[in-house]
Amino acid sequence: MSALTIYENAPLGSLIRYSDGTPRPPARFTRKLKAWEHRNGIGRLVRKEPPHERPTYSSPATFVLHEGKFSASGVTLISVMCSYIVDSDLSFEVAERPAIGMVRVIQPLGENAELLHLAESREAAELWVSRKGYSSARLEEITADEVGADVVEGRAAMPAAVL
Repeated sequence: MSALTIYENAPLGSLIRYSDGTPRPPARFTRKLKAWEHRNGIGRLVRKEPPHERPTYSSPATFVLHEGKFSASGVTLISVMCSYIVDSDLSFEVAERPAIGMVRVIQPLGENAELLHLAESREAAELWVSRKGYSSARLEEITADEVGADVVEGRAAMPAAVL
């Protein structure tokens, strides 16, 4: 699936797998393995940015994946976020969509929004917000309309009688 399809159809909070189609090199080739891991991985979709047109500069639409974080003693030291443009040469797929009833904690960023946390329930989301202290965060519940979109997987819905 293309990066553009992810940008247009995948909901925030989805786990997105990306790949360049090459096989994983053996562990003994540490440099090749590190380069391969840079172009093959998985992350949670946390932000979508529309294209920007300026008089001297233009940028294509992008999306951002949260790929992990490094912590020590319960304190996050580094969050790894990677941005991908919609005409990327990588292949993308939705590995997992947020489940119905989960709640997104969203922080507005100008005209866009960034996913801060994906909670199992509204109570868990409210507890997370109170602990972290995000005053401008808003909560969005995942609905059946959002999760049931077969277009994200690139399939057409089949009538029950055909199955």
